[in-house]
Amino acid sequence: MTSPQTRRPAEFVERALCVLAHPDDVDFGSAGTVATWTTAGTEVTYLIVTDGDAGGFDETPREQMGPLRRAEQEAAAKAVGVTDVRFLGHPDGRLELTLDLRRDISRVIRQVRPQRVLTSSPERMWDRIGASHPDHMTVGESTLRAVYPDARNPFAFPELLADEGLEAWTVSEVWLTASPRADHVVDVTDVVELKFAALGSHLTQVSHLDDLEGFVTDWMRQTGRRLGLPPGRLGEAFHVVHTA
Repeated sequence: MTSPQTRRPAEFVERALCVLAHPDDVDFGSAGTVATWTTAGTEVTYLIVTDGDAGGFDETPREQMGPLRRAEQEAAAKAVGVTDVRFLGHPDGRLELTLDLRRDISRVIRQVRPQRVLTSSPERMWDRIGASHPDHMTVGESTLRAVYPDARNPFAFPELLADEGLEAWTVSEVWLTASPRADHVVDVTDVVELKFAALGSHLTQVSHLDDLEGFVTDWMRQTGRRLGLPPGRLGEAFHVVHTA
């Protein structure tokens, strides 16, 4: 029998759900991986918990930032083959681990019925503090609690079944981004231009950066080398947790 430590993620799943805190989170860490999934025929849904209205680097009025970032995320999603993009509208920069957030994520899990969920790690990375934004960690922990036990338990948030007809659903695996325990790498070298197209859609977040592609390429090259890809190949890293 295969031990939990040596189990490999599924080679193909029909449906995947990516749950991230802000517009652009999925693209910096995972857009290349998502492109490999959609190319293989996986139906991918994005669930973005906030509108990202506390982000940006210029004088854009705050009331305009949220709608701008929604539109940017929708354009970025299309670049990697994703057309189903959903937003929960929770406050950017003020996320807390609440039952309401767990219920909202559980609802979408039951609607989408994904075999795979991608989200941010709830663990802090002490050597790369920027990856451990409190919103990222909160969304990661909330999503893991929604995966287990909430979404699979018909008696958790009973209104989802009674009022909305959403049957319980068990997610088989969760992929955590920005994790200090990364144990799986996806080679994204052949789809890197799609990732860059997605990142370039986030004008409010990246237009001030001089060499975004060079920085991200170097970052992915180091990731690939650290996790065993051939020299020069570009990788995105995950901690894969088997949840069924």
